[in-house]
Amino acid sequence: MGRTRSSHEAIYQALYVQGRGALKRELVACLRTGRALRVPRARVQRGKSFVTDEIMISERPAEAQDRAVPGHWEGDLILGTGHSAIGTLVERSSRFTMLLHLPPPDDRGPRVKNGPPVSGHGAEQVRDAIADAILTLPEQLRRSLTWDQGAEMAQHPQLRIDTGLQVYFCDPQSPWQRGTNENTNGLLRQYFPRGTYLARHHAGDLAAVAAALNSRPRKTLGWRTPAEILNEHLTAAA
Repeated sequence: MGRTRSSHEAIYQALYVQGRGALKRELVACLRTGRALRVPRARVQRGKSFVTDEIMISERPAEAQDRAVPGHWEGDLILGTGHSAIGTLVERSSRFTMLLHLPPPDDRGPRVKNGPPVSGHGAEQVRDAIADAILTLPEQLRRSLTWDQGAEMAQHPQLRIDTGLQVYFCDPQSPWQRGTNENTNGLLRQYFPRGTYLARHHAGDLAAVAAALNSRPRKTLGWRTPAEILNEHLTAAA
């Protein structure tokens, strides 16, 4: 009889499957990672191809981290049903919020079976929406933008050309690296609940919600509002 060879991956999977039974605790204790479940190497998620070492959050200037200089932003999408989304931008020093209207494109074309979802938050739409919002500000208030590694930011080189905004990316699965934006998104869910179709909200609706947040006094700002702080920055930049 010939030898039967097993890969290390097959051995690990056998241990994990067996470990779900009576021997789980003893087996898991012997494994180097100590995890009860294993993700095969082929399924481990890698960073996006458009993200390079030079634009990771570790390379972001210190002035953005300590909030000493205005003009450093954090951004994200809040998602709804039907592939709908709203873009969010939050300035780190003032907590000033801008909301991006991302409606589905008018010309959807023929529906393709198993094709990509038709939505308003493709890379080009998100690039244009950020540019339209950020270019309403003076150059001193558009220094950098930190985002996660979502495919909607694949057009970041063109965004930098259009706006001068340097884009930095968080490490995978590290939402706390843009915690200001995460906290703001939590507040926004009061207005845009999960499980709802967000594209039904018009640009005017988003502007009204942003105004409500920006006029709310914040303890972290000494009970001043984000609008007051940003106005100080605008006055200083004039």
